[in-house]
Amino acid sequence: MAQSPHGVNFESNRPVVMGRNGMVCAGQPLAAQAGMTILQKGGNAVDAAIATAAALNVVEPNMSGIGGDGYIMIYSKAQNKIDICNATGAAPYAADLARYQADGIPQKGVLSVSVPGLLDGWLAAHEKYATLKLSELFSAAIDLAENGFPVSHVLSKVIASDSLVQEFPTSQAIFAPGGKPPAPGEVLYQKDLAKTFHAIADGGRDVFYQGEIAETMVKFCQEQGGLLSMTDLADCRSRWEEPISTTYKGHTVYEAPPNSSGHVLLQELNMVEQFDLQSLGCSTAESIHMMVEAKKLAFIDREAYMADPDHTDVPTLGLISKEYARERVKLIDPDRAADPTHGDPWAFQGGSGGAGRVTAGAVQEEDTTCFVIVDRWGNAVCQLQSIQSSLGSSIVAGNTGILLNNRMTYWHLDPAHVDCLQPGKRVRHTMNPVMVFKGDGPASLGKPEVGKSSGNGGLMLVCGTPGADTQVQTNMQVITHLIDFGMTVAEAVEAPRWRNSHSPTESNVPHVCDNLLYMESRFGTDVRQALESRGHQLNMMPDWGAQGSEMMIQVDPESGTLHGAADPRRDGYAIGW
Repeated sequence: MAQSPHGVNFESNRPVVMGRNGMVCAGQPLAAQAGMTILQKGGNAVDAAIATAAALNVVEPNMSGIGGDGYIMIYSKAQNKIDICNATGAAPYAADLARYQADGIPQKGVLSVSVPGLLDGWLAAHEKYATLKLSELFSAAIDLAENGFPVSHVLSKVIASDSLVQEFPTSQAIFAPGGKPPAPGEVLYQKDLAKTFHAIADGGRDVFYQGEIAETMVKFCQEQGGLLSMTDLADCRSRWEEPISTTYKGHTVYEAPPNSSGHVLLQELNMVEQFDLQSLGCSTAESIHMMVEAKKLAFIDREAYMADPDHTDVPTLGLISKEYARERVKLIDPDRAADPTHGDPWAFQGGSGGAGRVTAGAVQEEDTTCFVIVDRWGNAVCQLQSIQSSLGSSIVAGNTGILLNNRMTYWHLDPAHVDCLQPGKRVRHTMNPVMVFKGDGPASLGKPEVGKSSGNGGLMLVCGTPGADTQVQTNMQVITHLIDFGMTVAEAVEAPRWRNSHSPTESNVPHVCDNLLYMESRFGTDVRQALESRGHQLNMMPDWGAQGSEMMIQVDPESGTLHGAADPRRDGYAIGW
């Protein structure tokens, strides 16, 4: 028995939250409550997801909102189908490469703003799967915005650390009245945002992308010297996509396709599967080393090949093939950290092609949010939404209450790079929603990459996390914690965590970073020393200092009981029913 209040076999300070009729795990308690309220009113998982998403826009404004973008993965139990709504916006049509090359991409401000695609995704999911009216789903968000909510310690600290949001007039009026950021427990009001949600509930998509709100956002951006236009907004459309998948030790793992980085997680699992993690041990130097080296190989491939598939031929099937993984894993030396180069997935794609030049990346925190929901009928949602970094661009669009994103900071500016800035093109994203099924997964999806297709294993896990390039690394760790080591979901989200940064594979400008293995200090001295002896340069973080906020729901295959957990590293909260 682990020596902690709720540990079973490993440490856990929080209990596994359980329920039979529904589960919501979200990045903020009030948002989780908004989703659960909808489930208890008879709404399905998509209804609850929209309510949760809207509430998060209000109570966790540093992470996400309708000024940003996202992904919505939906499992329909009745249809035995997974759908993914890609709600990522493009670079504005006026985004001139030469202009950004001359001055660089600013981390904040109006020139960092990309086209916001998230709301179109909410409305597309609502039209296809929801059962309740939009006004009812927005009611909690409107109430929290109009009547205020108490600021958490995390949000108070975030606002206090952002000078632009405290100084820019439209932002200061909301987040730092009189130039003073709110203290923990102080009530924050967003009355303009409440009006915006009311307008969307009444007018639908058109009011945001073509009508009054669009006009206000565009006028504001252009007055500030920005690029957003009415055409950008009118042309912004989410799209429905099929998932990509691989198998891992008797399970099928589903991910979002490019322009998501979901293929990276599948590549990592394909390589890790070839090692006996149980023999190597949980969170030992041996197992961490193997996983870090697999991560490097997958990321260097992403840097070479992954971009907007509307503009670039991406060898996705080759990247996630088992045969390619077997070739790549030969490069992993169990005794030495490596600095790998990209491989040739085209040889495993059934086609031909080549990589663009590989350029450097940078370490940058991304403030995204993830939430997961399962309803009483067995439907599930894994949703990620983001305004890129903390508080996005830090500017609120006029009197709309909408905090705009700073997603432009993900672009490369080298024309030889596969993910170089191009007007109307979608940047590659780190967001990746995950669902894991026991056995072959939903039969209606056809064969997974290495699948048998005829089986219909039940939903086993819905999970995801914010954290930029940390996401696929954290998801790999928690999935192996559950499948290989039998952790509870609470033990998995609380386990000590690592994160590797490796030039030239990080996402954010200015595209430079050190090769470091960031590790929470809860890893033992013997583990650290053994990793250093293999050539890893460590950067130790506080005990709970890892980036990310993992959300997990596990479904018991026998009883159908839902087991939920939310990462304690931020304000995450799980509610079961």
